[in-house]
Amino acid sequence: MLASITDDLPILVCADLQVEYLTPGRRHVILDGEAATMRCLELLTLWRDKLWPVMHLKRIAQAAWFNPASRLTDWIAEAKPRPGEMTFEHPLPSAYSSSRFVDYMSNIRNGRFVVIGFSLDETILATAVDGFHRSHRYQVVADAVACRQPGMGEAAAYKQAVVNVVGNFATIQSSAELIKTSGAVAV
Repeated sequence: MLASITDDLPILVCADLQVEYLTPGRRHVILDGEAATMRCLELLTLWRDKLWPVMHLKRIAQAAWFNPASRLTDWIAEAKPRPGEMTFEHPLPSAYSSSRFVDYMSNIRNGRFVVIGFSLDETILATAVDGFHRSHRYQVVADAVACRQPGMGEAAAYKQAVVNVVGNFATIQSSAELIKTSGAVAV
């Protein structure tokens, strides 16, 4: 039996790296977005330099607070997908709400999915849970993910609580650990 070219390769999943999340005054603004964005760009550069597969998720919810026709749903300029990188639009929090994403994922047997990006408390959490129930291996980079400011309470404590929940369904790792082991992660 022939192995898929993507078997056991680390696939970088860039979740919802969209302008919406960095725009002050928006409902889903991420207050520590600059730090997370810098980590995401660092990892995205590493993957691109090593010619490893990159996948981009884009939230296209049909709601008053998230208008898909708005320029706010555009990619952050530096994280915009390049030719040859996969893109999947998802209407609900989980990427598995995209039938194209489900089809793609059903054809990968031994993939490892390294998740970075925004909407930790929605897209990343929902996708990790759905993936867990499909036996997909997700690895969330804790310092390269971010979530919106909760209505009350401290943002750092909220993020840590969400990371702890995601840890039930995915491996949690720091970007420093991932970069340090990037040579070992390879082919």
